[in-house]
Amino acid sequence: MTTTILSSSFQAGSSERVATALDRYGPVERPDLAYTPEVAAETAPIYEKVKDFIPEIEWPLLAPLIHAINKLKRERNAVVLAHNYMTPEIFHGVADIVGDSLQLAKEAARTDAEVIVQCGVHFMAETAKILSPEKTVLIPDSKAGCSLAESITAEDVRGLREKHPGVPIVTYVNTSAAVKAECDICCTSSNAVQVVESLNAPRVLLIPDQYLAANVARQTDVEVLTWAGACEVHERFTAEELREYREIEPSVKIIAHPECPPEVVDEADFSGSTAGMIDWVKTNLPEKVMLVTECSMADNIASETPGVDYVRPCNLCPHMKRITLSKILDALVEMKEEVTVDPEVADRARQAVERMIHLKS
Repeated sequence: MTTTILSSSFQAGSSERVATALDRYGPVERPDLAYTPEVAAETAPIYEKVKDFIPEIEWPLLAPLIHAINKLKRERNAVVLAHNYMTPEIFHGVADIVGDSLQLAKEAARTDAEVIVQCGVHFMAETAKILSPEKTVLIPDSKAGCSLAESITAEDVRGLREKHPGVPIVTYVNTSAAVKAECDICCTSSNAVQVVESLNAPRVLLIPDQYLAANVARQTDVEVLTWAGACEVHERFTAEELREYREIEPSVKIIAHPECPPEVVDEADFSGSTAGMIDWVKTNLPEKVMLVTECSMADNIASETPGVDYVRPCNLCPHMKRITLSKILDALVEMKEEVTVDPEVADRARQAVERMIHLKS
């Protein structure tokens, strides 16, 4: 194993005690979660942003958690990262930095915070640790995995190198640290074509998302080889489904994530990363739009795009939805579910990430 969730005070196979994050930062008293007038007043501006998505009857249960987390962040010198797929009460209520996985890790590395709470899935927490090795990284639920990241292992990548000697390997950032460490360079869904072409090779392996690779292959003369991985949210969308939506709403603008199958992307008016999709909506402000991705994202940007009507083909990510306000609070109170990456693996994975970051436009 290259990644460890530290929840025990003893090293496996040893009686030597290992200092946990709670040892390092110390205990705090669990906050009272009463819905007081003070809590109501301090969280009222947040509710204004999410009132269209969270029923008023639920707010007295959520507001005390939001209030407690925001107070405890200051006490712990912590920053909360929220992926675009987080639910609105997390995205608008407690997040300090929002965006796609790489945006989050890069921005967190620039902060003075000592503690990073990653509201997303496990590979995102690893990426944050890789780019901020001196910081403590917590994930509110260590079981928040990813079907795409889990579709390939470091051993699989070594096998690909043996099968395709001399062929450079590009890995999508949606992979484990161990996989990144075995690859030449990382890519995102927005820069994958640029990364592939930067290698100046006639053939390139682009792993592990078969649909991202197929969509990239149509935009370059480079022969793109891939792996049979896929995101369980995006692979469920179909071209027929999108055509049916257009028949019902001819004026709808459809924007799709590149993790969708190529025939789905062909039906879209625009295809891009989560950040690219958000920028497209904010720039174009269509009357009616359908985001072909995880459906919480529409809720999160709706408050910033008044007048845009969102059609929601709701495919939820079960892994993202493991992250809740209660678990975020537990992580900060107990300083538990710390994510670490073996330093040797982290160093090699960081090289792959930084090669991408420093790639000339």
